[in-house]
Amino acid sequence: MKPRLLTLGALLGAVLALSACGEQPQQLGGGIKSDRPAHQGVGQSPYAQPGWQAGDANAWSRQLRARAQYGQNEYSRSTQP
Repeated sequence: MKPRLLTLGALLGAVLALSACGEQPQQLGGGIKSDRPAHQGVGQSPYAQPGWQAGDANAWSRQLRARAQYGQNEYSRSTQP
């Protein structure tokens, strides 16, 4: 009984060790679509800030600063008791 149990354990260990060899490589699907700067935008989009034109780097920087200050800053969003 012992040799059979030992053989079964060794076989199970070998199957477990070899099962890791079948893993497929994991990569992101599309990657970067273009090498344009972010302020170039994608043209007219329903999600763009009203009044913003693609290619306006200064307006892009101002919008990011304003979003960081007012939209994502918990200190400015919380109400004072």
